[in-house]
Amino acid sequence: MKTFTIRPAARRAAFAALALFAAVQPALRAEETPAGRPNVVIVLPDDQTWSDSGAYGNREVRTPNIDRLAREGMRFTRAFTATAMCAPTRQQLYTGIFPVRSGAYPNHSRVRKGTRSIVHHLGALGYRVGLCGKKHFGPKDSFPFEPVPAKRLAKFFDREAKQPFCLVYASNSPHLPWKEGDPSAYDPKKLTLPPDLVDTPETREALTRYYAEITDFDRELGVILDALDALDALDARDRSERRDDTIVIYTSEQGAQFPRRKWTCYENGLRTAFVVRWPRRVKAASVSDAMIQYVDVVPTLVEAAGGEVPKGLDGRSFLPVLLGKADQHNDAVFGVHTTRGILFGTPCYPIRSIRTESHRLIWNLNHTETFRNITIAQGDRGGYWLSWLERAKTDANARKLVDLYTTRPELELYDVRKDPYELENLADDPRHAQRRDHLLSRLKKWMKQQGDRGIETELATHENRKTKGS
Repeated sequence: MKTFTIRPAARRAAFAALALFAAVQPALRAEETPAGRPNVVIVLPDDQTWSDSGAYGNREVRTPNIDRLAREGMRFTRAFTATAMCAPTRQQLYTGIFPVRSGAYPNHSRVRKGTRSIVHHLGALGYRVGLCGKKHFGPKDSFPFEPVPAKRLAKFFDREAKQPFCLVYASNSPHLPWKEGDPSAYDPKKLTLPPDLVDTPETREALTRYYAEITDFDRELGVILDALDALDALDARDRSERRDDTIVIYTSEQGAQFPRRKWTCYENGLRTAFVVRWPRRVKAASVSDAMIQYVDVVPTLVEAAGGEVPKGLDGRSFLPVLLGKADQHNDAVFGVHTTRGILFGTPCYPIRSIRTESHRLIWNLNHTETFRNITIAQGDRGGYWLSWLERAKTDANARKLVDLYTTRPELELYDVRKDPYELENLADDPRHAQRRDHLLSRLKKWMKQQGDRGIETELATHENRKTKGS
């Protein structure tokens, strides 16, 4: 469920006020952020598949502001979250710690008591750190963000000019039920469907509602960018200094609530869009193929702010990549999924994955069970799953896609370069046995380092460590 409780009319009014602020703010005087401590703004949608914007190759969904940001900054082609569900994703982003080690690995879960977050790390460097929108984390002591209502975003940006700020703007779009925006702007008959979705009228109609919410999120991003650009002084020199010392990050979170996206360890679940604009330090319209993970964000921002990266984090700073001093970062990234905590989820279905530059290995530890979640069980929440089942009765491709989602082997191996939608499993191919075994061995070593005991860890989920959201 969406947890940002501002009603749509109130939210539109707040953004109208923010847009007005952007229009009149150049008449105000603002001082430059202290050298070495850039402002930071992280803009986060909710359940947007990484490729669903113009900047990442989708020419049908309208995202002018995401595209604008990519032209003004660095676009990462291989960025990843370690989980494809909201609470674990956000908490690893804010803490720099992988889900099992932090304790926040089921959905609706919390990190262990005493875990520190970006609020503490940047706060120690003199930042005020605020959050506007969705929370979905806990406990409060680990995430003591200053709450920033949408109607007060402008004041947060322009307050105490000598003190640097970090703001996380966490939208609810495009999370189900896909009621924001204008679906009529998209003609379902003209949409191009990816090959891992069953092409039915219901799927196409669902995409129009999903795309409409992405476009509405893009509008929110545009207002925030305009307001940031308006934090300028009267003359052009001060105006460029203030803008150039602000890091803006847009990242798409995990995949949308379609099969093989959210709640999976597939590419379209764990891969995320990631764009960084920092005019003073990051080259405009640049592209990086370096592999980064959400746990890398906190150490990167701490280093960018002139601080010493805290010990005990799982991530590493990719600041050298941003500054053009390196073109590589991680040689592999990891994924975790647990169905416990998901409404109508399989009682025990732990999934772990490792992804290199060329291949992804997925380990389904309890593969004899049937995989399910709220998307496909107890109704048809997205409005398309029942049409898939009906089509599968007579269509072999539809049957294949349904079976791929619900019934899985223990191991899956995909060449993500040749098979980006991961439809051809190579795990049983003798020609790939050596690679499969090597990746599985490396995945197990990572799990051991994280204290992850697979099924035992899955069953040890504590129901009392809950947080609201989905």
